[in-house]
Amino acid sequence: MALPINIEDLINGQTVEWERIEFKRGWNPEEMIHTLCAFANDLNNWGGGYVIVGVEENQGKAILPPFGINPSDLDAIQGEILQLAYQILPNYFPLIQPYVTSGKHILVIWCPAGDNRPYTAPTTQGKQAQRYPYIRFGSRSIIAKDDNLRRLQELTARTPFDDRINGKAHLNALDLGLIQAFLQEVKSDLYEESKRISFADLCRRMLIAKGPDEAIQPLNVGVLFFCREPDKYLERSWIELVIHTDDSGRSFTEKYFKGPLHHQLRAILDYFKANLIQEQIVKVSKQAEAERFYNYPFAALEEALANAVYHKSYELSKPIEVQLWPDRIEILSYPGPVPPVDAQILKQNQRIVARDYRNRRIGDFLKELRLTEGRGTGFPLIYRSMEANGSIKPIFETDNQSTYFLTILHKREELSNQASNQAGNQAISLWKIIQLMLEEEQKLSPKQIEKARQNLEKLNKKSLEILKFLEAEGPKKKKELFAHVNLTIQTKNTNQYLIPLLELGLIQPTIKDRPSSPLQRYLITPLGKNVLTIIV
Repeated sequence: MALPINIEDLINGQTVEWERIEFKRGWNPEEMIHTLCAFANDLNNWGGGYVIVGVEENQGKAILPPFGINPSDLDAIQGEILQLAYQILPNYFPLIQPYVTSGKHILVIWCPAGDNRPYTAPTTQGKQAQRYPYIRFGSRSIIAKDDNLRRLQELTARTPFDDRINGKAHLNALDLGLIQAFLQEVKSDLYEESKRISFADLCRRMLIAKGPDEAIQPLNVGVLFFCREPDKYLERSWIELVIHTDDSGRSFTEKYFKGPLHHQLRAILDYFKANLIQEQIVKVSKQAEAERFYNYPFAALEEALANAVYHKSYELSKPIEVQLWPDRIEILSYPGPVPPVDAQILKQNQRIVARDYRNRRIGDFLKELRLTEGRGTGFPLIYRSMEANGSIKPIFETDNQSTYFLTILHKREELSNQASNQAGNQAISLWKIIQLMLEEEQKLSPKQIEKARQNLEKLNKKSLEILKFLEAEGPKKKKELFAHVNLTIQTKNTNQYLIPLLELGLIQPTIKDRPSSPLQRYLITPLGKNVLTIIV
């Protein structure tokens, strides 16, 4: 029976990470049993892995076209795999399926994570062989020792929530139409077979149900993806969208996205495409080409939402909360990241690779549907998308107890000459100024960035005239600056026109330790000069 995955995509590493695929040119029982054992132990909750026999590899990747297996050897190899499965303790049985690709016969062995960890295997096929637990380390299978052995022992009889049986649901909670639509979309050979085999056998083959015929029940992952109303069996397993009309938090509307997990994700993304994402075109002075950008880059938004769907705990009765504010999107899910990822790592790293995953099966389905990237690529994609769009950096946040995970994507400000003229001001690209601040190695916290945005909005025509005056004339006293723009020296004017320039680091005092010195003057900083070059 075929496997619920596209084999061509599997061989090319497009939907499953390379660390979870092992290629074998030929048959080697000793190596095979160690790999089976390692995938069964699934130390990092990645979801097991695949062994592909008949394909050579180079640095972990397939050499195509495949080397192939003699068709007459296929039955014998499958029989030997069954014998190896009995040598693993507790006994572990992978799913095996021959395929023909590029005119060559290959054997694909699907090794899902086992339910009875830790598993052990003999070191060799001899009678005196010792027995050890094996784990995956990169693309190799090694004996678990020291910290890795302790971690593996802690996983004894602990199955991730998405891979457990749902005690509230019966098999008829799963929908054949949803299952077949998934298989057809991912181009699995199991789609055609699903029309001929029993529904129970199909669910077993997809590993979305377990148990004897008289008491077979769906797993949580099956309920989440292939039940029309998963929230009947997993409370509040939906996405809530709150749309705020202003910053008060009092005026808002709500929308709920329910149904199968991938339908929820696609529905809210479609909503944002239709109602939020906008391309803006701005003509920049002294530049032939207009500047094009989006208020929010769709790729960053898509990955941030997929990340929330992938990593939240469905054991908790808390939905994913999306707050749409006038200037930002906040995506909140519970709980926070799995250790060792913590608040400090989130702040310091743009590429974050967890050693453990909360939902190994949910991740596999999302990757098959191309709704999320492979392991460790989501954060870099969000950073790159925001940077390419000219948006300020995304914010990822959790608390010291990792009780929540918050993603904040700020809206790229629109450059509107008309609005600026009406206000009597010149428009400034806020994101560029903040980017310049970061490039000048001024380390800004999220609160400081928000304060900077507020100060930038205060920069009116007179503030900019002060900045230009300092660039042209050099250091000047406050009295000279205010006289240049026809202002008197008052606290109100200082707060409105001078303080924002100082707080943003666009100007600085010549006497820092005595602000009120009669000899005090102000000069433009290198950052201030850079800002003047991008004023529209």
